[in-house]
Amino acid sequence: MSRIKTVSPQRERWGNVGRRAAWRVAGGVLVLWAVATLTFFALRLMPGDPVLAILGGPSGNPTAETIAEATREYGLDKPLAVQYALYLGRLLQGDLGVSYSQHLPVTRVLAEQSWATLQLTFSALVLAWVLVLLLTVLTAGRQRWVASVASFAETLSAAVPHFWLGLVLLAVFAFGLRWFPPAGSDGWRTLVLPSVALAVPLAGFIAQVTRESLELTLEQPFVLTARTRGLSETAVRFKHALRHAVLPGISLSGWAIGALISGAVVVEVIFSRKGLGRQLYQAVQAQDLPLTIGISLAVAAVYVLANILVDLLQLWVDPRQQGKTA
Repeated sequence: MSRIKTVSPQRERWGNVGRRAAWRVAGGVLVLWAVATLTFFALRLMPGDPVLAILGGPSGNPTAETIAEATREYGLDKPLAVQYALYLGRLLQGDLGVSYSQHLPVTRVLAEQSWATLQLTFSALVLAWVLVLLLTVLTAGRQRWVASVASFAETLSAAVPHFWLGLVLLAVFAFGLRWFPPAGSDGWRTLVLPSVALAVPLAGFIAQVTRESLELTLEQPFVLTARTRGLSETAVRFKHALRHAVLPGISLSGWAIGALISGAVVVEVIFSRKGLGRQLYQAVQAQDLPLTIGISLAVAAVYVLANILVDLLQLWVDPRQQGKTA
């Protein structure tokens, strides 16, 4: 008699999670390729000569011989399709090239600037979630006027541009009250105002989704059962309802990482902070092709990784979704 092989439920769940992660990684590779391709051709279509950017700009007054030599050295005399193929080949080998404007390996620039941006992004994300939880848990399902005020605050926060909020924070808390330094990247005090400028609009957006989810969750039968067992309203909200209500917000957190890094481009310039955002702004201005593509790929890689982690976090928060991973 042949034996029937059985697979334990736990092993099956982990297998489903592994397949889901593999699909996400494969999609992430396609995203990185698309980012590298779009950035490459977009910069090539920009007005101006990249050779002049390599040689220090028009103010450097390079000779015709110097321009011709630099053109050959960087392969810019080859057809565009050949340049693209060569660049993809170097990317596959992990070679991001040398920055035109800084004359340093792109990997070195990324290593020196990434931590400041990741620190700012992580701080803003944590602060945004603190604001979301406080606002939604304390006001969802309360009197109508409380919910209306909270909903208005969320809508207003979500509509505030990062640059405008950053300038207001600078004017009030840096130049007015002098509580925080207006610029710099050293110490936690330099991180407060930029984090708030990024966190407030994001918190307003996530809170709108989380509030609606929490209000629907509070009407579910299991919440009523928890209340009949004599649990306090605070315990019901935090221990039972919140776990289900935050799922839409968690799913948005992967997108939020990309939004925060995009906002960091403006915020880092306003607050004169180190970071990939400020470097990207300067690289585009200087037509620094290797550095621009390198930063774009680094940001896209963080975005892809964040979405994979958020996907797995959703499975941990709500095990019922493991049945959907197949």
